[in-house]
Amino acid sequence: MPFVHIELIKGRSPEQLENLMKDVTDAVHKNTGAPKEHIHVIINELGPHTYGQGGQWRA
Repeated sequence: MPFVHIELIKGRSPEQLENLMKDVTDAVHKNTGAPKEHIHVIINELGPHTYGQGGQWRA
């Protein structure tokens, strides 16, 4: 049961996120043989002041 975690900066449309989820699911299925219904794709969208780079908040 594969789990794929993706972290992105907020700003993509629901359609873009859905297409990403489908493409990742297809890639994992193709390369591992795992049934699509057992593949979990978790997309976390990061907003301002939720992560830093080089010691500074990223917006």
